[in-house]
Parts: sequence; structure tokens; C-alpha cells
Amino acid sequence: MSNSADISEKLGHVIVIDDDASVRRSLATMLERVGYNVSLYDCADAFLQNPVVPSPAVILLDMRMPGTTGVGLQSQLKTLARHVPVIFVSGDSRPEEIITAMKQGAVDFLLKPFTAQAMMDVIQRAMHMSEQAVVEADKNMQVSERLKRLTPREMEVCHWMVRGYSNQQIATIDGGASATIKLHRARVMEKMAARTLPELIDMLIGMDLPAPARQALANDTARVE
Repeated sequence: MSNSADISEKLGHVIVIDDDASVRRSLATMLERVGYNVSLYDCADAFLQNPVVPSPAVILLDMRMPGTTGVGLQSQLKTLARHVPVIFVSGDSRPEEIITAMKQGAVDFLLKPFTAQAMMDVIQRAMHMSEQAVVEADKNMQVSERLKRLTPREMEVCHWMVRGYSNQQIATIDGGASATIKLHRARVMEKMAARTLPELIDMLIGMDLPAPARQALANDTARVE
């Protein structure tokens, strides 16, 4: 049977930032009873003094607080914890504040008073988003490490591979021999641990591959034209 620590680790971490002590206590009791780990802060500035964000995590954020506002902190989180979902809780917010919060990527906006079930549903949805973001970040880190193994020449070949160019087409672009391109292609697949070209393309979606040498790009443009 799993103990409470195992359950908390599985459910994730909820960071509550609210200047109302009674709200903090109530949320902490409710969330810990379900099995979440909880961190409490009485204002955004207190959190910013030591912005520790475990993974996966969700931030429950009040809109109106002394010092830095909720949307002000949310804006800073784009740098501090870009992939951590933010849920706003507020009893007094202007429409423009809500619009700003949603434009900045808030998962939801809970108006006080709200039901425990409504909050739990939103947190569960946001925690799933956080878990997916952690998986994606781990994947991107692994792919980045594999890309570092490629030589500059292999990186260029990789660039053309994921765009669907054949060995002969790549050779035509940069003036190399088709047999040499085939060798580079094989090394790219091996170093990237990709079994098929579609798998390589899939793992590099969203990754910022360096552009090929200027001459190669010029040759390609001329060929297309």
C-alpha cells in the first residue's frame, strides 16, 4: 500500500499565493487531505524572494495583494517558471485584469467563493498540463544533448533530412558526393538514436536547428526558383 508521501509525490505540488491567511489555511487543509504537497506564501513578493518551483506543480494565485499583483507575478513567471500552469483565485477583479491574466496564459480564473470540487477539477487539469510539460522538457533536453554529438557537417545534413530531402538532393545543394551524404545521414540517425526518418522528424519538432551555411541556402533557393 502506498504511504501519504508516495501519494503526494504522485499528485504533485500546489503553490498557494494569497494574502488572506484564512484562505491559505483552508486551501492547504483541503489540498493536503487529497494528497498534494502544498507551499504557502502571503504575497507575490514573498514567493519572489525564493521562487522554488518543484515539478510537476501548479500555482494558485490571488489577483489583489500588497506589492506585486497577481498578473505582475504571472508575467515574471514566464522567465522563472515558464511551464508551470497558473490558476487565479480572486474575489475582487476588474474585467481588464481577468482578460490580461487569460491572455498571459492562465489556465482558469476561479471567483470567490468557489466550490471545492470546482477548484479540484481545475487543479487536476492544470497538474496534467504540468506533467506533460515536464515530459516534454525532459525530451527536449535529451534531444539537445544528442544534437551536440553531431559535427557541423552532420548538422547541415540533418537540417535537410528533416525537410524531406533525399541524399541526391542534398548532394546537389551543397556539391558533395551522394555516397558521402549517405554516410553522414547514417551517422545522424545513429547519434540521434532514431530508427526511422519520421521518428527523427518527430523528435526535432519545435527544436531550433542551426541553419545551413549561407552558400547552401543560396544554392537551395536558386534550385527552387
